[in-house]
Amino acid sequence: MQTVEVTDYIKSVVKASGTSFYWAMRILPPKKRNAIFAVYAFCREVDDIADSRGEDIDKLRLLADWRGEIDKLFSGCPELPVSRALSIPIKQFGLRKETFLAVIEGMEFDASSCVRVPTILALEEYCDLVACAVGRLANQIFEIEEQLGEPVAVALGQALQLTNILRDLNEDAKINRMYVPKEMLSAYGVSDPDTETIINHPKFPNICSELASIARQKFIDAEMAISCCDRKKIIPAKMMMQNYSRILDKLVKRGWRRLSEPVSLSKKQKFWLAISTTVRSRKIFSLD
Repeated sequence: MQTVEVTDYIKSVVKASGTSFYWAMRILPPKKRNAIFAVYAFCREVDDIADSRGEDIDKLRLLADWRGEIDKLFSGCPELPVSRALSIPIKQFGLRKETFLAVIEGMEFDASSCVRVPTILALEEYCDLVACAVGRLANQIFEIEEQLGEPVAVALGQALQLTNILRDLNEDAKINRMYVPKEMLSAYGVSDPDTETIINHPKFPNICSELASIARQKFIDAEMAISCCDRKKIIPAKMMMQNYSRILDKLVKRGWRRLSEPVSLSKKQKFWLAISTTVRSRKIFSLD
């Protein structure tokens, strides 16, 4: 049985991150909440490796260690607190090994000291690894039928990650990361490889507006896909969609010439969204 220590550790990892994810998932019944927190803690662990200072080879080695830990986890002998926390959800919800490995593959891309994305298709593939894969794990925990859940995972994962990319343009540029595809940059005559030069190019706001429009369409697609699912099971995904959609709205309102001006939801906004969703869902989860 999952120990109290491991459960508390996982909860502390998620809460300390300050993520909107924490508020969205608190409404779940304990079994599902512990499962989704464990998945998030795994994602946090590998993401922290990719974002850490250090040589590429060292970060790739640590991520390779996590590949080994996933092997141990699915062999029934996990060693780390996070993978130990995942052992029960894997049995309860049938979480798939290849989905965890997909997330690690996405982090291996991020671990590079020079991140560039060649095409829009490559960007979609990247988003699928780091975001849609997490959505697939969440759908299994929410017990959403795969045929209905897959379109949600794809559309919402793309929407969330594109929003993250647009939110973090300035910070990513400082560490030589550029997720806006070269294909889009070239279409606007932006060819300089330097990230700081790119984000200060006079045409860059136009490119950001185009990428924001793509993200907005993904949110529309996600809303349509969510409407086809059991409303009682899909509430956390809908909450994440509303949360990030508001962030995208704020980014568009701020504009693309003041990228150093941060955009986020306040704790009060996150809390209110959680409370309103909890009130709507109290009867839904009371017997789960």
